[in-house]
Amino acid sequence: MKKIEGSLFLNGDERIAIIASRFNHFVVDRLIEGAQDAFLRHGGSEEGLDIILTPGAFEIPFVLARVLAKDNYSGACCLGAIIRGSTPHFDYVSAESTKGIANTALKYGAPVSFGVLTTDSIEQAVERAGTKSGNKGFEAMCALIELIDIYKQLGV
Repeated sequence: MKKIEGSLFLNGDERIAIIASRFNHFVVDRLIEGAQDAFLRHGGSEEGLDIILTPGAFEIPFVLARVLAKDNYSGACCLGAIIRGSTPHFDYVSAESTKGIANTALKYGAPVSFGVLTTDSIEQAVERAGTKSGNKGFEAMCALIELIDIYKQLGV
């Protein structure tokens, strides 16, 4: 039986787009820092990383589609923070952002990772951006690095 599994090593020529929401930037900025750290620690170069900021998480799929259509990137890491408030807005934004990112990745067949936090409170978001629960931006970038390697092994 052949086992195909992604590694956490970049060969240095990968070009990655981090597509991140500006909304809730006090959380998302930490996610971006985590993703950059993971990229550099695993063999990426500063020149191989572009950060594209969107107004909010709802707009991430629209920008992702443009990025993947150009075929200039090895993959994309999507980051954001959607924090529940007192209206149903959270439900709409989180559902559409999630579905939009997934559908766009499927449409283009490209490696895409999902690092958009959907939390019930600011405290939960802060915990996932580098305090108690680690940094989900770092984890999303690691997932993307593994996915890029799996695609290469599959000849995609």
